[in-house]
Amino acid sequence: MHVLALDTTNREGSVAIVDGERVVFERCGDGSRSHGERLPDEVIRALAASGLTSADVDLFAVASGPGSFTGLRIGIATIQGLALVHRKRVVPVSALRAMAHAASTTLPEGSLVGAWMDAHRRDVFSAMYRVEHARPFALGRLKRLDGPTVASPVDTLARWAAARLQPVCVVGDGAMKYIEELAEVAPAQPAPLLASVVARIAADCHPGCSVDPAGVQPLYVRRPDAELARDASRREVP
Repeated sequence: MHVLALDTTNREGSVAIVDGERVVFERCGDGSRSHGERLPDEVIRALAASGLTSADVDLFAVASGPGSFTGLRIGIATIQGLALVHRKRVVPVSALRAMAHAASTTLPEGSLVGAWMDAHRRDVFSAMYRVEHARPFALGRLKRLDGPTVASPVDTLARWAAARLQPVCVVGDGAMKYIEELAEVAPAQPAPLLASVVARIAADCHPGCSVDPAGVQPLYVRRPDAELARDASRREVP
């Protein structure tokens, strides 16, 4: 089964095509250009490099967030359009869960894995998972214990400490950015390219986790600035 997956949760993002457990194609995006400038061209090139057309794709998948509001909307819309044209299903996958899946492949059952994404403004998007008795990338591989949420690294670590959540590692660009804050807690790991991870998770959990294209919802975690500004203006006294 050919699965095409797209990640636009950060500036670079990635696109991948997976056939079963084999990664047919995966490439990091060009971070010097916006997702709006690069898509759907990057997807078309991935298909061509794999000797496929969009009609050959059996299932579509997308990293649903958290991340850049604009990037998420563009990535989701691209996948929705392709799936709608070919009447195929879509599996939305949390980027935090995908990172934790990638980090968990060599960890024993019971290990706790943290995931941190750079949320800017000195914050991180975070989640914590426990590795369960299941094969890598399987739906039951991870049990979510905390998050997804957004807070400062210090507040996130304080919340984990209060809940007695001690990770064996923390993965993601947020972990690398705030590696000093994590120094006495757990080793930081860089984020892998997520598209192939998203594709493998999608392949394993389909059809139970797949939705119609219109059913894909972005995982924002933080409210958009436009909404915050609108609410603030409503609270102002004339």
